[in-house]
Amino acid sequence: MQPILLITILLSVSVTATNTIHWFPCDKNGSIPFTCGTLKVPLDYNDPLSNKTLELALIKSNATIQPKKGSVLVNPGGPGIATRPFVAGRSGGGVIDAVGGAYDLIGFDTRGTGTTIPFACYNDSTSQYVDSLVGPALANSSNTAIGTMWSTRTIQAELCKQNGKEFSELIGTAYIARDMMQIVDALREDGLLRYWGISYGTILGATVAAMFPDRIDKLVLDGVVNWQEYYSGYELEPVADTDLVLAGFFEGCIASPETCALAKEGKTTQELSNKFYRLIDTIKFNPIALGSNITTDLYTYETVVGTIGLNLYSPSTWISLALALQGLLSRNRTAVVASSIFSAPSGTSAVARLFPDNPSLEETYGIKCSDVSLRTDNLTSLFPLFEAQSKQSRLGGEFLPKTVVTCAQWPFRAKERYSGNFKVKTKNPVLFIGNTADPATPFASAQNVSAGFEGSALLQHDGYGHGSLAQPSLCTMAAIRDYFANGTLPAPGTKCPVSIDLFSTKTLKDIIG
Repeated sequence: MQPILLITILLSVSVTATNTIHWFPCDKNGSIPFTCGTLKVPLDYNDPLSNKTLELALIKSNATIQPKKGSVLVNPGGPGIATRPFVAGRSGGGVIDAVGGAYDLIGFDTRGTGTTIPFACYNDSTSQYVDSLVGPALANSSNTAIGTMWSTRTIQAELCKQNGKEFSELIGTAYIARDMMQIVDALREDGLLRYWGISYGTILGATVAAMFPDRIDKLVLDGVVNWQEYYSGYELEPVADTDLVLAGFFEGCIASPETCALAKEGKTTQELSNKFYRLIDTIKFNPIALGSNITTDLYTYETVVGTIGLNLYSPSTWISLALALQGLLSRNRTAVVASSIFSAPSGTSAVARLFPDNPSLEETYGIKCSDVSLRTDNLTSLFPLFEAQSKQSRLGGEFLPKTVVTCAQWPFRAKERYSGNFKVKTKNPVLFIGNTADPATPFASAQNVSAGFEGSALLQHDGYGHGSLAQPSLCTMAAIRDYFANGTLPAPGTKCPVSIDLFSTKTLKDIIG
């Protein structure tokens, strides 16, 4: 058992309706413009005889317009992403602007993340890091990758079974949904939930709406995950548009040669695409060495493809990504290093020191795999799924199998798992948002999920990246603001153009003013 987990477990009387959030300054000198908080909630909602509680860690960005209209909870996804760094950092700013300033913005580290009983399989960070270096992350990095991936996940499952069992059944999405409603009650507003969920946050939002349909005021589900695939574990839809996003990267580059260094490598989108795939096919068997440091100067298939996949989420990084790819193509170390695309971001700001944003895959798997129904001890039974994922997307199909082989062998199941349907009529209608080209949550998922929510609206955000904040749109932000302000829903078929072009140097601050 890990000592750190005991910090947030409190033995006390059962939580009652009179429980309140304890708010306090996030730092002693007041340099952080946010308020932190804690709230005791039941550790196990399905054990009425237990008086054990856990302490949720919260953060609040206060409304800028008075009188305020209430509070909006937010979850940036994952699962496994601690929400407090999101609210305190740059991304949270986009949410605040879109909501309109009349609401407090509240984030909380969900069970299994941040400081709220973080799920962990390792006794120390060194062991965690060493294990992360063992075994492939990408399905097609070699002809032995899948088998090796399966075996390393077998070992990790056994390790997690030994070290992570204390709270492993209590961190699933249904429990997190109940925590959200505890927060709503403790806020003592109108007893209704206002929420913006992104990516996995849409699974959480859809689940809480299905469990508590009469307590929904405003619900924005942005970058929508198909709940049926998520809970089953048989996922194909997430990468349906990954190759479309990559094509958009090449098209945007050709259209912006002044800011896209990769444009010098070809005159057409197809030329760039061909060079790209030749590059990664070459690196698979012959990694590129560009210096004397074995740690930082070796560019392997997993390093390059993994970095590309991650950066397809954020068009704001595409100028740097293009510089890095051009540097690899020309074997120009200076360009690759200058791009900083392969470097870990430094957390030196006051916000970063207070709320380190370093989610581990253990936290992701701890939540997701306890939700997922798929279990098997037969690797070959999964081959048809892997083949279908690869056919769905040449690039995206690389990333899904690791989660599959991990969850298939996961030793825990959530004690409570929502098993109802998602044909839901909420007290107030839900607003769904889907990007035209999203590498992880395609527009088709938004269409499929929104169809089950009676009276809901679907807004098409005509941009690239993961979620509407990835390539901002004043039109989308206005629609969200109108929805939170007075419940106005966009007309059927509404498509919002983006306000920042691909490979532009503009930022959200530039367009908001």
